[in-house]
Amino acid sequence: MSALSPPSPYPQAKAEAVAGAAGAMVAPVRWPAVVPGSSTGFGALREAGPTVRKAGPISMKRLELFRLAAPKDSGAHRYPGTVTDVLPPAPAPLPTTLAEASEAGRTLIMGIINVTPDSFSDGGRWDTTDLAVAHGRQLRAQGADLLDVGGESTRPGAARITPATEQERIIPVVRALAASGAAVSVDTVHAATAEAAVGAGAVIVNDVSGGLADPAMHRVVADTGVVYICQHWRGDPGTMDRLTDYSALGGVVDGVETELRERLDELDAAGAGLRQVVIDPGLGFAKTHAQSWRLLAATERLRVDLGLPVLIGSSRKRFLAAAVPGSAAADPIARDAATAATTALAALAGAWAVRVHEVPANRDAVRTASLWKEHR
Repeated sequence: MSALSPPSPYPQAKAEAVAGAAGAMVAPVRWPAVVPGSSTGFGALREAGPTVRKAGPISMKRLELFRLAAPKDSGAHRYPGTVTDVLPPAPAPLPTTLAEASEAGRTLIMGIINVTPDSFSDGGRWDTTDLAVAHGRQLRAQGADLLDVGGESTRPGAARITPATEQERIIPVVRALAASGAAVSVDTVHAATAEAAVGAGAVIVNDVSGGLADPAMHRVVADTGVVYICQHWRGDPGTMDRLTDYSALGGVVDGVETELRERLDELDAAGAGLRQVVIDPGLGFAKTHAQSWRLLAATERLRVDLGLPVLIGSSRKRFLAAAVPGSAAADPIARDAATAATTALAALAGAWAVRVHEVPANRDAVRTASLWKEHR
């Protein structure tokens, strides 16, 4: 946490006791040494809907969660009128309230819960089960549609952890939040953690590696049938800042599209329905600051070219420092206003969701973008 960061505004009250971590203890994943090359072509976009390919406790728990009543604050984003921009079909399966919002063209708010000691902007704030669950409930009360729970930092230079350690951190949090009716996403590059989290109630797997970190990930996505966020990725946290040359692929936007198409082909080959997939251009991951801005500005193009919903994760990232006064630019929390501005822009461009640390300002940014679109 930055020296300029204010103390946490959230109460450190004890949350409910929850069960221990689930899932097998497995060896750490080895990061791939090969940078993705040229595309092998984009497989035909199948119309496969929200199918579950394997019966059993994972799929049943997921379907049971969809039947939970909507929270009392679920109307926070229900606007009068009709949004004029039509998004691609919403990813499926999603809880009914989220699916309806997506189909109506409203950008969803994904609140970040880092159960880590070393995340770049809030490491250590929510690093116990009680604190993380309390924070998740606070984010939901503020208007978050989704809660993204992660136990491993992927910032540049971050130290690796084993899937066993990751699961010890996050599975109790996922289970408790899902049991309270929240729509939970698990932020992981490990297939074993993804499967354990779905078993604990997660309805989305958010993989910043797009399956490159763990070759078993795409099969887990196919077997569980959950929504999968496939992010663009090169290298690993120790090398990604040196892998920003996209000149051979025609520039960063063309390059990201080419390499994401490779991931989509791999998902298709693994048996995943592409209706399950959301794409994420990976702002700040193997991107210069200028390249991150270029990709953010290409949100609508990415959505149209790839024909899939787009998640934008700009929150507090280093490239936003260009929009912040120099005296505060080094403090990630000082980038919250700039984050909200990018949220409004992403919503105007038809982003399916934005992933943010601070919910209220981004909630209002989405509302503002929606009202602008309704009245233009």
